[in-house]
Order: sequence, then structure tokens, then C-alpha cells
Amino acid sequence: AMEGGPSARIREGDCAVLKRDEVFKAVSVLRRRKIIFEKQWFYLDNAIGHIYGTTFEVTSGGNLQPKQEVEETTTETKEAGTDNRNIVDDGKSQKLTHDDIKALKDKGIKGQEIVQQLIENSTTFRDKTEFAQDKYIKKKKKKYEAVITIVKPSTRILSTMYYAREPGKINHLRYDTLAQMLTLGNIHAGNKMIVMETCAGLVLGAVMERMGGYGSIIQMYPGGGPVRAATSCFGFPKPFFDNLHEFPLSKVQSLLSGTFTAETLPADPEENALVEGESNGLTEEKQTSLQETEEEPTTEAAMEINPTEEQDTMDINAEEFKENKEKEHKENVRERQIKQWERRKKLIEAAALLREKNADGLIVASKFHPTPLLLSLLEFVAPSRPFVVYCQYKEPLLECYTKLRERGGVINLKLSETWLRNYQVLPDRSHPKLTMSGGGGYLLSGITVVLEKGKSDSSNSEALKMEEPSSKRCKLQDLPC
Repeated sequence: AMEGGPSARIREGDCAVLKRDEVFKAVSVLRRRKIIFEKQWFYLDNAIGHIYGTTFEVTSGGNLQPKQEVEETTTETKEAGTDNRNIVDDGKSQKLTHDDIKALKDKGIKGQEIVQQLIENSTTFRDKTEFAQDKYIKKKKKKYEAVITIVKPSTRILSTMYYAREPGKINHLRYDTLAQMLTLGNIHAGNKMIVMETCAGLVLGAVMERMGGYGSIIQMYPGGGPVRAATSCFGFPKPFFDNLHEFPLSKVQSLLSGTFTAETLPADPEENALVEGESNGLTEEKQTSLQETEEEPTTEAAMEINPTEEQDTMDINAEEFKENKEKEHKENVRERQIKQWERRKKLIEAAALLREKNADGLIVASKFHPTPLLLSLLEFVAPSRPFVVYCQYKEPLLECYTKLRERGGVINLKLSETWLRNYQVLPDRSHPKLTMSGGGGYLLSGITVVLEKGKSDSSNSEALKMEEPSSKRCKLQDLPC
């Protein structure tokens, strides 16, 4: 089967997404690893080798079994009441007790049969209306039938998952707004894109998926290194990362003014990623200790071990111990230097790409104020190219809009908000879902044009205003009477 084809199989080490009703969770497929999802625990061992999109049932011992499709039996005519007004919810309508249900479960009776028993032992089920009966069955099925579908991650699935589970991590960027960004940004294979995001790498992943491994991306990042927690959930093949570059925001000004050097780098990304505490549950103490270790001088003197009292009682010869330590230290220093050189090389490559000032587009979705970001990053974008800025709130984008208008060099500026409405579609009862999302954030989009250097000064904007009407007046005078 093709890598991402319709019949791709679940393999060990894959990134997969578990789905139950409308709840999603991203997991790594590993053997003998207990997974807890929606109050259910199970192992993914049995799922390996099956096709993505398969629905599994959780059986005893947390094993997954592919679910056999069962035809709904609707032979007997359903008895249903005309309305629900006489039904009192006093909790006495169900004859089965909690212990009875537990006993059924312990016997290993399937969820479907438990639901059937519940229906038969409910005194009010027959008096409920047909709709209420359906609702009752659905509710009980959700509770007792442990059914899980394993799907392949994609932008749509991951953005839905993040928006539902941890919207704060992605600045409340709703999935339809993300879709709008990809469209407005004209993202396609072969592009050279600049992406600046603080959405755990979701926007970056979406751009990478759209580009399919062709073209190049420069990710601008704040702090010590880029955060790509969500990007890793996509499970992209290795080559996708070959043309992914990163560049620190702190160096943008020096790059624009021509004073850029690759000598001073932000702190190590690995250490910083931990300090970021990107969903790895680090405690405050650990974080501070990490920061302390980061700031310690790494000179030869500092690394020499202090002879402690315990050391004398050690079996190992102190001299030997010291030699080993020094050897280790030298190796560490060497490794660090290699890493440093590699990072420097990467940084210089990214800087060279940006210096060409011919990017095909710019996508910004961050927790920072968009105006200064946009004004500096637009310098790297070629003329006649789209840019899109996302912000959770409208006001910063309004300010950004005004500033861009003053500066010039952009056309087709639009500030938009998409409106999303979910519908329940069922016979005789289709209506908008009762829980609608409040806001999906705002987008400012536009197209770059060549900025005439003389006119970019805001002091000249007054002169421009004065010129406009006069030029129109000229035209009117030129017309034959």
C-alpha cells in the first residue's frame, strides 16, 4: 500500500489518532504500552497491521478486536409513547442495579447485550417517544460499548483535536480559520514559505502537509528554539524535514540592518524545549534547576570534580576516576562543539534564504502583537505574494491594518472572521447543534506589492493625501468638455 494511501496500514512506531464519537487523541503506536482514552484502558498491539480507519472493540485484558459490523435488528415493531410528559426521572425506572451491571461486565458480556438488558429492564422505555428511545440507546451505547476507531493523522483531525482538547496551546485557532489561512496564503508544492507561529507546530504541520515535501519553509521562532509538538503528530516522512529551516526572531533586525552574525546563538534548543515545558509535565523546581545548569560556566576549571570525603572510601582509584571524568568531559565538549557548528551552519543557511527576500508567502499565527512582526517579516517576501496573519482578537489586527495602510506596499487588505455552525442531520430533527463555538479568531490577509522607497516614510503620507485629489482634478480638467 502507498505511504498515505487509502489503505495504509497501522505500523509500529506510527503516529495515530484514536477516535471515539467526536473525541480524538494522538498516540504513538507501541507494543505493550497501556493507553488510557475516554475512561478505557487498552493496548494497541492487536491494531498493528490493520488498515487505518478500522473500528476496534476493547475486550477483556485491554485487547483490541476489529469490530464486526452487526446489522441493526428492527424486526419487532417498536413500541413508543406519544410524549414524555408522564415520565418522572426519579432514578427508579431501571431494575438492574449497579452491581448487576458490574456482574454482567465481569462475565465478559458484550456492551451490546448489556444495552439490550438495560432496555428490557427499564420500566419507562416503552412510554418514551421514538426520539427519546433513540437518544436513550445512544447514551447507553456510549457508556457500555467500548468502541475505538484508529485514524491516520491529518490537518483536519489534528486541528479538531487540539481545538477541543487544548485550545490554549494553539491560541484558540479554530479548524475552519486554519483552512482559510491555507487558502488565503496560496500554499502549494514548490513554495518558499515563511511561517511564524506559536501554535505548538500545528500551523507549520498544516503548511508542510499542503506542500507535500516540495519547496522550502523557514520557521521563525521566539526564544531558544522552535516548538514542534503538534508537527511530530503528523508523522511526516524524513524527507519532509530536509527543506525545513528555522531562524530566531531575535536576529531578524540584525539581518535586515546587515549586522547579522551566526556567532551568538540562542540557548540550546533541547534544554529550552524542556524549559518551555511543552506538555511534558515538568515541575517548577525541575525547570529552575534546568535553567541553572544552562547558565553554569562550562570552563575546564568549573568541570573539574571536587574531591569529596566519600571519594577516599571508594574502591576506584581516585586518579583513574579523575581521568575518566576528564575524558568524558572532553567528549561532551566535543559533542557540544559539533552541535554548535551544525546549528551555526543551519542558521547561516536560513539567513541566506531570507536574504534573497523572495519568499512566496508569509503566515503568522502567534501570541505576540502582529504589527511589529509583520512590518519586519514582510521585508523578506517577494512582491505580488499573499500574507495571512491570525490573531485571537480583533483589535491588534485593526491596528496592524492601519499601520500597513500608512506604510504602503500592500493591496487587497482584508480583515475577516469566519463563522462556523454545526448541524445535526437526522430524519425529522435536523437543526444546528446547541453548542456552537463562540469565536474562531480573526484573519488579516493581503498581497504585497513593490514599495516605492521614497513614499514609505509616514511623513510623506500627508503629502500623498494632498496629491491624490489634485491628480484626480487634473484628470477632470483633461477631459474634453
